[in-house]
Amino acid sequence: MSKDGTVIAYDRLGSGPPLILIDGALCTRALGPSVKLAPLLASQFTVFAYDRRGRGQSGDNAAYRVEREIEDLGALIAEAGGSAFVFGHSSGALLGLRAAAHGLPIPKLSLYEAPVLVDAGRAPLQNDWLQIKEHIVEGRRAAALKVFLKSVGLPGLVIAIMRWLPVWSKIMSVAHTLPYDAALCEELQRGEPLPADAWTHVTVPVLAIAGGKSPAWMQNGMRALARALRNAQHRTLAGQTHDVSAKVLEPVLKEFFARG
Repeated sequence: MSKDGTVIAYDRLGSGPPLILIDGALCTRALGPSVKLAPLLASQFTVFAYDRRGRGQSGDNAAYRVEREIEDLGALIAEAGGSAFVFGHSSGALLGLRAAAHGLPIPKLSLYEAPVLVDAGRAPLQNDWLQIKEHIVEGRRAAALKVFLKSVGLPGLVIAIMRWLPVWSKIMSVAHTLPYDAALCEELQRGEPLPADAWTHVTVPVLAIAGGKSPAWMQNGMRALARALRNAQHRTLAGQTHDVSAKVLEPVLKEFFARG
């Protein structure tokens, strides 16, 4: 139960030090990176995979604020015993980072491809987010999904095919949470350098990871993020994209979180 009374659904796997996985946009604990990653990490950690608010079996509150999602994570950390490692993917990485900056008891944090745009590698995303939020307010989930999927690089033909696949109904069911991701990401997607003091309150060890085949703007963003953090290291996984292989990620995360 989160601070505002919202119920947060989660799965617990394995044994060992607690590790919470935070997925990105349109994901639930049944659809996203955690599905394959959680069982692999469960051999060494007590892994918590959860539905962010508004998704899957978790509740919601119409008055969304990023602070509420930080409180959700805080409730899960309390459930895990009062302290937990955190791995965040995409917008989930930014949520984990904001939670660490807020002072949640996160001894170590790993981030995979937080969608930070710090250069002219692609157009800023503010107009896309504006369209998405307008579509959601007016009840046009499919239109919002099209804008989002095009924004993240999916070709129009692929989006058209997706509408006939089972995955479409699954992401349609959580499309209304896209503005939540906008609240996490939008201010860091203007194509501007990160402020020098952006994350001064994050002092815990951080591993910032990018895929070697991901767009240059995303790799550059993760390098910039690692430089902006006081205690961070950067790593590139050769041959990987935003849809990173769980089997490739597994040993990297195990080594980082197990290191003294």
